[in-house]
Amino acid sequence: MTAEDMSVPAAELMIVGHYDRVPGYATRRPGGSPSWLLLWTEAGAGAVEQGGAAFAVGEGDLAVLRSGVAQHYRVRPGAGRWRFWWVHFQPRASWAAWLGPYAREGGCHLVAGVPRAVHPRIDLAFQRALQDARWTPDTTPAAPAGDLAEAGVSVPSDGDAGVARGSAGPDGGAGEVRGSAGPDGRAGEVRVPAVVVGRAARELVLGAVEEVLVLATASARPEGKGEEGDERVRRVLARIAAEPGAPHSVASLARTVALSPSRFAHLFAEETGQTPMQAVRRARVRHAASLLEVTDMDVGQVAAASGFVSPFHFSRAFRREYGLPPRDYRARLRPITD
Repeated sequence: MTAEDMSVPAAELMIVGHYDRVPGYATRRPGGSPSWLLLWTEAGAGAVEQGGAAFAVGEGDLAVLRSGVAQHYRVRPGAGRWRFWWVHFQPRASWAAWLGPYAREGGCHLVAGVPRAVHPRIDLAFQRALQDARWTPDTTPAAPAGDLAEAGVSVPSDGDAGVARGSAGPDGGAGEVRGSAGPDGRAGEVRVPAVVVGRAARELVLGAVEEVLVLATASARPEGKGEEGDERVRRVLARIAAEPGAPHSVASLARTVALSPSRFAHLFAEETGQTPMQAVRRARVRHAASLLEVTDMDVGQVAAASGFVSPFHFSRAFRREYGLPPRDYRARLRPITD
């Protein structure tokens, strides 16, 4: 089975892929995905629906969809194609501060209109993620195409026919990039999706995804949001991410930005699509996920360190966010050997 066949990937799986789709392509998950999903549009247009949110994505738009919410995405009606990178992943706790200002209904985040100057670097980060997904200590991945071009090595472009074969794909076959006729008559790229295997490869891919998120969110501007409001919410989100286990309350967070609790709660919900305490709970769960992965603390200790009053409440919140209990999450993401 290839990654493309996994319409609802398991929560612990991290998968990287690149598609160039024509009208008729669609993916629908009535029960949502156990993992988060990132979509970066290179060309054409797509239509995304999740929860109560529905929006179009075009060149230079980054959509991030949280887990556990019904989703449907497809080539946008009237568009000739949709070429995009995608990653199924579990987020790092610190990413909440970057994504918060771009939140919409239904657990969606839309970073629209990322400046063109940033696109090449984002593309290289995705190429690196696809290669690093198959990384092992005894292999050295090839340099991304952009790096090769800078070094004076000729590589195929979208308009060139040709095949570049690489490492094994997730179904055991050879990974490859082919030149094939696209809907506009140019050669389109098809890359075999890669399932990330091993803790080292996972950290490398998460690093590339984090680079994409930082580049996109730092260079774009949330739609229809004033600079003053954004700054206040950013400060609160950064504080929550830095200290998820602290005894946060609406009142304590409001004091950090010199607002009344009612005014702060209204502003925060307006900017992020969630309440302050929902953001705190999610940050705590993500912090706990990091502790489960990289420490030997037991579930009770992780719950306490992450700000939960009891292991029971922690397990319930964790399962709601990640789709499986804390112990199962640790067992599946911390294999004995890579």
